[in-house]
Amino acid sequence: MPNPFALHTSTNEGLSVISVEGFLDAHTAPEFESAIQSEIDAGRTRIIVDCEKLTYISSAGLGVFMGFIEEVREQGGDIKICGLTPKVRQVFEMLGFESVYDLCPDVNDAVQRFAQTPTREG
Repeated sequence: MPNPFALHTSTNEGLSVISVEGFLDAHTAPEFESAIQSEIDAGRTRIIVDCEKLTYISSAGLGVFMGFIEEVREQGGDIKICGLTPKVRQVFEMLGFESVYDLCPDVNDAVQRFAQTPTREG
């Protein structure tokens, strides 16, 4: 039985929040990539990815994160990842993502961390 994938974009304190749910793999990564690209194209580079309901991530899904981080930071933004389940977090840690990304317990924590980081005007 296929695992459903859902994506929801919202804002919180002026930050973009992309919530992902289900399996993020080669079949669903393009949808996730489009969501991040849409935020960047709209000039929103302070992005929180809420993974609370993410049950699986493949290398294709991880690649989407890596594909955008440099571009976002060059524009004075950042991508913070929050709500990782222990199983998914283990994958992120195994690949050293915690040295590249701010892994936060939840959206509110990510919002607070952005509040502590002044925006840089491009």
